[in-house]
Amino acid sequence: MMRVVHKYGGTSMGSLERIRATAKIIKKDLLLGRKVAVVVSAMSGETNRLLGLAKEIDASPPCRELDALVSTGEQVSAALLAIELHHLGIKSYSYNGYQAGFRTDSSHARARIIDVQSDHLIAHIEVGEVPVVTGFQGSDKAGNITTLGRGGSDTSAVALAVAIKADVCNIYTDVDGIYTTDPRIVAQASKIDQISYEEMLEFASLGAKVLQTRSVEMAMRFNMPIHLRSSFEDVQGTMVTGEDTAMERAEITGVAYHRDEAKVTIQGIPDQPGIASRVLGPVADADINVDVIVQNVSEQDYTDITFTVPRDDYNATMKLLNTLCTELKAKKVKGDDTVAKVSIIGVGMRSHAGVARKMFDVLSKENINIQMITTSEIKVTVVVDEKYVELAVRALHTAFDLDAVS
Repeated sequence: MMRVVHKYGGTSMGSLERIRATAKIIKKDLLLGRKVAVVVSAMSGETNRLLGLAKEIDASPPCRELDALVSTGEQVSAALLAIELHHLGIKSYSYNGYQAGFRTDSSHARARIIDVQSDHLIAHIEVGEVPVVTGFQGSDKAGNITTLGRGGSDTSAVALAVAIKADVCNIYTDVDGIYTTDPRIVAQASKIDQISYEEMLEFASLGAKVLQTRSVEMAMRFNMPIHLRSSFEDVQGTMVTGEDTAMERAEITGVAYHRDEAKVTIQGIPDQPGIASRVLGPVADADINVDVIVQNVSEQDYTDITFTVPRDDYNATMKLLNTLCTELKAKKVKGDDTVAKVSIIGVGMRSHAGVARKMFDVLSKENINIQMITTSEIKVTVVVDEKYVELAVRALHTAFDLDAVS
């Protein structure tokens, strides 16, 4: 008998009406003879409401207490869904993270799962009962409630699927799959039936908020298929699996973008071994994520280092670099918080030559200046002025034959 995990996000649990609809999806799978375990998020907006209450009391509340507070949102969802399932004649039991056996480290608000002790959950599903587990949370060895960070319910769902040896992890959300690009920008974007873990990781890292990056990494590590699908309509979604075995893959799978970027440059640093570490080390120590990096040696043995950071970290990065400028005897610091990243993604790049050149030619014909470039085996990313993002996405989507045939 097929074992499946269902995960429902905040919009799927956002009202009693939506919870009733969710329960019907679960019942349908049970009637098909499947064994089902469920992971739920808090009702949409609830986590923000709880955080707001805490910060009305203290602008910097203790992390331990924040975890104890925000974990209650998922407990409400789990209990309400279990009650609705009972109403439909299905035996169901809600469990918080600790009761479900999720053991984590002690890093409040960003805990990592160490183990899931799931024998009691398996016992339920084997007799046709449905355990409903709170996502996003667990407990450390001292018994403290911990949370996994924003989007952590996806990771909880994959971890549970691995623990109970499920055949698939169904992630239900308010979209019906992954598209070749943002349909709000390109009306001809089409749904992708199957995507590799690697490609999904690239989409997620570029701001596609459909799946949390950690959940995809875990699924890839344990080879757990994810079916990303809608809880609002009964249609086939996107399967996230190992690289498919099609004999010939298209050049690229999709075009992604991320607007919330900034670019900073420290110029005229004396060129010497270890200089990149001396610049980027303090940035990392400040918990600022650096992405695209370019270093070039200019005349007279000086070097320039340019890199991108999240736009929210732009001011802090500029302040830090201005301090480093004096310490390292650099000439000046420049910044620009009006840039964005545009990427083409696809495992097909491995077997198609000239993909990057084609991308650059397309952007050139649209008079879009490329400020920075970075590549991986299955991705090419360029940094451009933010005002050209939509033009770039449309042009690339068409040039790589991704427009859906009407």
